[in-house]
Amino acid sequence: MSTTFNHGFTEEQIALKESALEFTRREVTPYLDQWERDGEVPREFQKKLAHAGFLGVGVPEEVGGDGGTLIDACAMQQGFMEGGWSGGLMASAFTHGIAIPHIIQNGSPELIDTYVRPVLTGDLIGSLAVTEPGAGSDVANIATRAVRDGDDYVINGAKTFITSSVRGDFVTTAVRTGEPGAHGISMIVVPKGTPGFTVSRKLDKMGWLASDTGELSYEDVRVPATHLIGQENHGFYYIAQNFVSERIWLALMGYGHAVRCLNLAAQHCKDRDAFGKPLAANQVVRAKLIEMHRQVAVARSYTLEVARRYDAGEDCIAEACLAKQTAVDTAVWVADQAVQLHGGMGYMRESEVERHYRDVRLLPIGGGSTEVLTDLAARLLGYAG
Repeated sequence: MSTTFNHGFTEEQIALKESALEFTRREVTPYLDQWERDGEVPREFQKKLAHAGFLGVGVPEEVGGDGGTLIDACAMQQGFMEGGWSGGLMASAFTHGIAIPHIIQNGSPELIDTYVRPVLTGDLIGSLAVTEPGAGSDVANIATRAVRDGDDYVINGAKTFITSSVRGDFVTTAVRTGEPGAHGISMIVVPKGTPGFTVSRKLDKMGWLASDTGELSYEDVRVPATHLIGQENHGFYYIAQNFVSERIWLALMGYGHAVRCLNLAAQHCKDRDAFGKPLAANQVVRAKLIEMHRQVAVARSYTLEVARRYDAGEDCIAEACLAKQTAVDTAVWVADQAVQLHGGMGYMRESEVERHYRDVRLLPIGGGSTEVLTDLAARLLGYAG
């Protein structure tokens, strides 16, 4: 049994979603359990994604992408998630969604040619380093510092919880180049192999197991000044510029996990007999399934509406915060109910819903915690004192 949520998509977007589903059946499903055990995704998978035309969806053609809108990317991602992708696989395969937008929007042609185009062909893997051990969601107070020295910047500091940093080829790094607070931050590209730049530790996580996550150390790391993205001390604006699309992406992951959990639970309840009848024959079970469906439908509709407004050029920072909260809260609740409906099997590692249950728990934390984003939305919408 499978509930398909296609409303709101054009025929072309539905075809893109179906293409993502077919790719998943062929290139992901047979291997995903092994990638989860390995703790990372093989580098050659990026080439397969690029060859199939997925890495460039929503990326401008003039920098090597395939064009399209955020809604196109929504349709593609929904196909992947309905096919059963793990959160870690999604984070690893599409880390470029947070690693290269700053370069595309504000970087020099040289940086675009050196880093963006090879990422989109699957030849390079990039990551984004903002979070620090002492800062967390408080982006304005990062401490990693870059000091100009002739034609170079010298960087010292540390980053943590950095997705794809272990196998990554470069890191788009947020650094402090000026005064304390938001107005003293810049963005600099740091290539792997630069002396003094190391992955100090690979991190073990509750979920997102297929995603390599690391701590980074910068000790007198010298990079050319040409690796500065855009203007010095404009980095906070560049980061904020991309928060809306990142949070919509996380909302998509949320309702995508929820759709998959709903379909797995519904099928299980039809197939599993208890006390002489299918579980779905019980009113309490049907009520639970329909509530799962209702919450998924609401989260999806809200997320896609905010994505459409973003594509139309509207300012929807607050709405993106609320869409993320709605979708990820749905994911956490629906995954919990799916485990409950699976009974003891839902608690076993061999059960797919167990993986989703672990993966979704990160979503109210990553990309800005729910508490931080709620406060931001309150200020933006005029509810703060």
